[in-house]
Amino acid sequence: MRIFDRMSNGWTLGMTSMKIIRENKSLLLFPVLSTAALITVVLTFAGGTFAFFGWNFDLFLDEAIAGNQYLAYGALFIFYLISYFIIVFFNVGLVHCARLIFDGEKPSVKDGLTFSGSRVGAILSWAVLAATVGVILQMIEERLGWIGQIVVGIIGIAWSIATFFVVPIIAYEDVDPVEALKRSGKLMKEKWGEAVGANFSFGLFFVLGYIIVIISAIFLFQIHPILGVVSTVLSLLLLHTVVAAAKTVFIAATYNHMMDRPAGRFDDAALDGIFIDKK
Repeated sequence: MRIFDRMSNGWTLGMTSMKIIRENKSLLLFPVLSTAALITVVLTFAGGTFAFFGWNFDLFLDEAIAGNQYLAYGALFIFYLISYFIIVFFNVGLVHCARLIFDGEKPSVKDGLTFSGSRVGAILSWAVLAATVGVILQMIEERLGWIGQIVVGIIGIAWSIATFFVVPIIAYEDVDPVEALKRSGKLMKEKWGEAVGANFSFGLFFVLGYIIVIISAIFLFQIHPILGVVSTVLSLLLLHTVVAAAKTVFIAATYNHMMDRPAGRFDDAALDGIFIDKK
């Protein structure tokens, strides 16, 4: 399958994800709750930093560099740990609800949250691993300067590919976080193909969405500046919420298909076209 055919295939699968979201709007609550929780965490950490250093953020950096870098890295680890836990917790719930939809059921948000609650141990273990990797990458970037930025960028791409199936693996396979990473990486290595195409389609959704938001903002700003700003912020939040939910549904469908489970509205031939079996 040629690259443009794969991109077209990825677009088709992305549209299927969007249709599922449109028919099951409650799925949008998972990224909404995740975002709300993350904002709370960010504000909490920002408030703590302000309480110690006020508006003088440079002082915070000087203190960290001068002798408290391990304390700073410790705080960064906790921040990453909580953030990754929140993200994966709600994504696991969304993946589970998607699976129930693929099976012909009508799940509620409570079903997804209850399932995520039953996988708290696995989610926390993965968050510890992801937070550790995050802190190590931050240390590399800070100590190696622009070379570190390049290295971290390359590792970041490899990490995103290797962890593509981590959420459904954490949800449904009884493995430790290292094994979950190996398992996800193995699936991608054996059947690497057009997750790139699918990611392109979701990226294109973002581009198209931003164009629409910008045009709308310009029009509404002419009516009233406040109306333009408020509508733009709300539109961007909605865009990111919908695309994030749709992408998670796509990952759930792809994983289900690879495990020979129902994938709902997703076409089997289209899903087969995502990956190329290297064997």
